[in-house]
Amino acid sequence: MLALIAGAVDDRSARGIAAAVSRLVTAGTLPAGSRLPTVRDVARELGISPTTVSEAWRSLARAGAIQTRGRSGTFVAGPSLPRQRLRYAQLGGRVGELGAGLVRDYSTGVPDYDLLPSLTDALRRIGDARLTTSYLDGAVLPSLETALRSRWPFPPEQLTVVDGALDALDRITGTVVRFGDHVLVENPAFPPVLDLLEAVGATVVGVAIDEHGMRPEALAAALQTYEPVAVYLQPRAHNPTGASMTQARADKLARVLAKHPAVTVIEDDHAGDIATAPPVSLGRRLPDRTVHVLSFSKSHGPDLRLAAIGGPADVVTAVTDRRLLGPGWSSRLLQAVLVELLTDPSTVDQIAYARDEYARRRTALLDALDARGVTATAGDGINLWMAVANQQVAMLTLAAHGIAVAPGAPFEVSHLDSDHVRVTAGLVRDGFDDLADILAEAAGSAARGSGPRTANHPRGWR
Repeated sequence: MLALIAGAVDDRSARGIAAAVSRLVTAGTLPAGSRLPTVRDVARELGISPTTVSEAWRSLARAGAIQTRGRSGTFVAGPSLPRQRLRYAQLGGRVGELGAGLVRDYSTGVPDYDLLPSLTDALRRIGDARLTTSYLDGAVLPSLETALRSRWPFPPEQLTVVDGALDALDRITGTVVRFGDHVLVENPAFPPVLDLLEAVGATVVGVAIDEHGMRPEALAAALQTYEPVAVYLQPRAHNPTGASMTQARADKLARVLAKHPAVTVIEDDHAGDIATAPPVSLGRRLPDRTVHVLSFSKSHGPDLRLAAIGGPADVVTAVTDRRLLGPGWSSRLLQAVLVELLTDPSTVDQIAYARDEYARRRTALLDALDARGVTATAGDGINLWMAVANQQVAMLTLAAHGIAVAPGAPFEVSHLDSDHVRVTAGLVRDGFDDLADILAEAAGSAARGSGPRTANHPRGWR
C-alpha cells in the first residue's frame, strides 16, 4: 500500500497528498477499512517532512475520507450509510392525515402570530433607506450592534448577525466541530441541533438535565469520559422541557468546565425576549470560550430571519469570513427593522404582553394537566413536555380528536425513562380544561396519581 500511495502522488504538498489519497479512496483502490501506512513511513517514502503528511491526513479526516483510531492506526472510512430522514422533519404533526373537521396543530413549536409585533410602522419609519454601499461593509449595522451589546449577558469580544438561530448554530458548528469529535448536548435536545452534529460526523453524547438545565455532576462525568470539543446549552426556555438555568447553575457549570480549557461552550438563547427567566450565560465566567446565540424569531417575527452571535473573536471572525463566500451579510433592511422594534416603546410593551400571555397559557395548561395527574413540564417559553405511556398511541389518540403534537423520540439523544410528546402550549389560547382531558387520555398509564408536590420534586422532575 505504501508504494501504491507513493506512486499516486505527483504533488508532494499536503494538499497534493490528500488529493491523491482521496482519488484512490473514491476509485476503490483503497477499500473501506484499509489500514493506512504510518505518517513516518509515508514521509520517508516520499522524502518529505512528517508534518506535511500529518496535515494531509488531517484534511482527509475532516472530509470524512479516513478515520484515526488512536494507537490502532488510521483507516479508510467505510461507505456512507443511506441518509436517514432528519429528526427535524419528523416533528410536524399529522395535520394532513386528520381529514375534515377542526384541526388544532400544536406540533410546530412556533409563536402565536397574533402576539408578534407588526412590522408596518417600523418599515414606514425606515422608508427607502439605502443601507449598503459595498459588499464589504460591516456585517452588523452600528445601531443594531449598540442595541445588542446593551442586552448581551456578558461583554462579547465580537458580534455578528446571521439568518436565524439555526443558521448561527450551523455556522458555529462548522467552525468548532470536526468529523469524529465528541460533543455534549442536553438530553433531551432540540432535534435540528442533533441533525447538524450528525451531518458533520460528530459523536453526540447526551447529558442529563433537571428543572435548572444541565446537571453539573453529569457534565463533569461526561467531560472526564469523552474529552469533547464543545458543549451545547439552551440557557433558558429549553426546547422541549421549558427548563431555564439560574445564574447559580450557570456558575456551577462554568466551574466544572474551567477544568477543561479546550471545550467551547455554545449557548442557544432561542426564546429571547418572550422568555420569563432573565438572560444568563456561562460567558460571565468563561468569556474567552463561550459563544452565545440570541434569536429574535419567536419574539419579533420568524420572517425577520435574524439572530446574533457574540463571543470570542476567533470564532465570530471565522463565521463572518466564511459568510463572505455565501450570503455575505444578513439584510441590513431587516436589521434596521429590528433596531426599530427593539427601541420603539410601544413594541417593547407589546413584547412584554406576549411574554406574560405565554406564561399565562403555560401555567393554565400545566395546572389543568397536574390536576389530572399527568406528568409534564413547561417552565418557560412556548412548549410543554408531557410523559405518555406510549408515544405512537398518544399521537393516534390525539389525532382522533383532531389534535397534532410533536413526537418525543426525535428530541432524545438516548432513551429517557418514559415516552414523551411535545405540545406547543403557546398556541393554546383557551379551553385548557377540555384540552387537558384529551391530553390526559392520550398520556394513558403515564398519568400519575394527583396530590401535592414538594419543593424538592417540582412538576415533571423526579
